[in-house]
Order: sequence, then structure tokens, then C-alpha cells
Amino acid sequence: MMKNKHLLPLTAGLALLPGLALAQDAAAPGFDEIGPYIMTTLLFLVGGFLVFWMAAGFAMLEAGLVRSKNVTMQLTKNIALFSIASIMYWLVGFNLMYPGDFNGYFAFNFVPTVLEPVGLAAADASLDYASVASDFFFQLMFVAATASIVSGALAERIKLWPFLIFVVVLTGILYPISGSWQWGGGWLSEMGFSDFAGSTIVHSVGGWAALAGALILGPRLGKYKDGKVNPMPGSNLALATLGTFILWLGWFGFNGGSQLAAGTVGDITDVGRIFANTNMAAASGAVCALILTQVLYKKVDLTMVLNGCLAGLVSITAEPLAPSLFGSLWIGAVGGAIVVFTVPFLDKLKIDDVVGAIPVHLFAGIWGTIAVVFYNTDASLVTQLTGIVAYGVFTFVAAAVLWFILKAVMGIRVSEEAEVTGLDTSELGMEAYPDFVR
Repeated sequence: MMKNKHLLPLTAGLALLPGLALAQDAAAPGFDEIGPYIMTTLLFLVGGFLVFWMAAGFAMLEAGLVRSKNVTMQLTKNIALFSIASIMYWLVGFNLMYPGDFNGYFAFNFVPTVLEPVGLAAADASLDYASVASDFFFQLMFVAATASIVSGALAERIKLWPFLIFVVVLTGILYPISGSWQWGGGWLSEMGFSDFAGSTIVHSVGGWAALAGALILGPRLGKYKDGKVNPMPGSNLALATLGTFILWLGWFGFNGGSQLAAGTVGDITDVGRIFANTNMAAASGAVCALILTQVLYKKVDLTMVLNGCLAGLVSITAEPLAPSLFGSLWIGAVGGAIVVFTVPFLDKLKIDDVVGAIPVHLFAGIWGTIAVVFYNTDASLVTQLTGIVAYGVFTFVAAAVLWFILKAVMGIRVSEEAEVTGLDTSELGMEAYPDFVR
């Protein structure tokens, strides 16, 4: 999702629109000059509020997949993490991620984002590719999604405030630094690494941070006992399904907005192509998980189907433009299969991931980044693997160090009594379903 700073030629049809405006002021820039700015800004705004809606999707998905005694905590974490991400990305993240000229690895650009002045003149607008405000707004939504991935994996046993401190560092420092390597024009971009909308840059980064946290935090009480995996069913599969559909909807903005241009027939047509491919990958991921769980377990597992859908979406995110619909179908289907096989694999390793975030976002994210080479002729397998390893090592090590520091300084896990009682009452003093007796 590297930002394209050059102006794009406008189509002949759109160029006919400004005739009346030009008659009023012959010196004003024509629509052929400012049209790309207007259309790309609009794409960022529409795409941005679709991706914002994914915050609701994560909240509903997590609220549905945790036990009822922990629902309020998950909802609190989700609204808090989005709010923190908004502040931190303004304070340092955006300019750290898109610093302009820098050494390709890290930029000492710790300055808050400044928006353009009120009532920007058309002559000034024609000098850039989109408004700063719309660009900042769109990019912000991605960092918030990264933090949401961590929230779900570590549910039901992590303290609120250590988690939120982790979010401060993740959204303000870690994600922007690694994001600059590719989307900010850094060393991976120069190498030719390709990740259109963030299978690795967003989803795997969230997955690596979640994996580090899950290993250090440990599994929930009673999850693994006497060599057996004890299922802990979620409280509300209707909410989890609603959350999945909301995420599916938001993903059209996630991938479609990452075209980063809408000023030509080619650009806006490509956005439509991205929408269609994104939808196909989600559908095939869900169907693959549907069939596999029936074959393997003799019954369909709805939670696997939901995560299969999300894994299909993550898988196509690295390259949603180039594949055909058939290509998107099989890429998404592989993502769905990955979830079905990696969820029990993590259980064998006694890595407790409450909502399946690590299989969906980390493993399917890695797969999607590799799958780029099948349809993007400019992509190299070696370069893609280099990017995957670079993001994995940096994020996992940095996140692990931060988790260890938080554990040593203030503790990151609630007491056994609090975990048994539930985080809603022990940490927050309120319940999501007070009228129901457990």
C-alpha cells in the first residue's frame, strides 16, 4: 500500500464535467488537474470508514467467541485499543511510517501529523495525489486492525492495563517502523517485496505479536489438562457470525482502498476487480472449512467456517488485484484449509489462542504473501520470503521483549481466582449479561 505521489491522467468523460466551473474562473485548475485528487481522496474516505467498521467486527467476533464472564472485557479492550491507536498514530506513527527520505530502516521522525489548512485552494490541491487528512484517516484504520488481532488471541486471562500499554507501543512505534520498510519506501520496497494491502504488514504483524504474547502469558486455566484439550465454547455464536460478516464488509475498503488511486477508468475498474476477488476468496475460505470440518469431524464446526472465511480474506490481501476469480477462489480455499489444520496444531503445542487469530492472521497471512508470486510477475519468491522473515523476526522479538518487561514490572496475567470468576467482574466490576445466572 505504498503511496503513489504522482498525478494520474483523468478520463475524457470526467474531463467534461468542469465546464461551468471553468467559465467562472478561467485561471482555476481544470477538473483534469484536480479530478484525481478529488476521486482518490473520496476513495480514501469511503475505504477508511469501511475499514473502521471492521473495529465493530472484531469486537463482535471476540465477544461471541469468549465465555460470557469475559465479554465486557473484550468490548472494553476493543474500543480502548482503537482510541489509543488513533492518538498514537497521530502523535508519532503516521510520520514514522511515511517519513519521506530516510535510511530505509528507521526514521527519527517523531512529529505529530498536521492536516492541510481549512478551505484548501484548488491550485494547492492539484499539487498532491490526495488530501493529507484522508490519507492519515485511511492508514490509521490498518494499525487499529493490527492491535485487534492481539486482543482476541490473548483473551480471558490478560490484565487490561498491561495490554493497553502494549497497544501504545505497537501502534505508535512497532507497526509504523516495520510498515515503513515497505509502504514508506524502505529497504523491502527497494528490494521488490510485494504486499498490496497487508497480508504480512498488517495481519502477520498482529499474528506475530499475538504469538509472542500467548507463549509468555500461557494458556487459560483448564484448557490443557491430563493430555487432553478441553473445549471452552464461546458465549454467543450469533455475535461471532455478525462480527464475521462485518469484517467481510469492511475488507472491501481494506483491499479496495489500497488501490490508492481512483482518478482514471483503469484505477476505478481495478477497485471493482479487487472487490470481486476479495469476495471470492472469503467465500471459498468458508466453503473449504465447511467441507473439511464435515469430512474430518463428521459435523460442521461454525467457528471453523467463520475463521475459514477470515483466512480467505487474509490470504487474498497481499495480492487482490492480479488474480482471476478462479485464482482468488483457490487462494482463499487454501487459507480456509490452513485454519482447519493449524487450530488443532496449536492445541498440540499448548498455545492457547481463544479466537483463532494466529491461524487466521499469521499462518494465512504468510500463505497469502507467498501466493503473490503466482499472479504478480514482478514478485520473487526469495524476496517474498525475505519480507516474511524480516517482519516475523522483528515483530516477534520486539513484542516478546515488551511482554517480558510488562510481566516483570506490573504482571500481565490476572490471578487464578480472577480468571475463574471472570475478567468482567474481577477487572471491571460489571457483566455483559447481568440478568443471566451462570
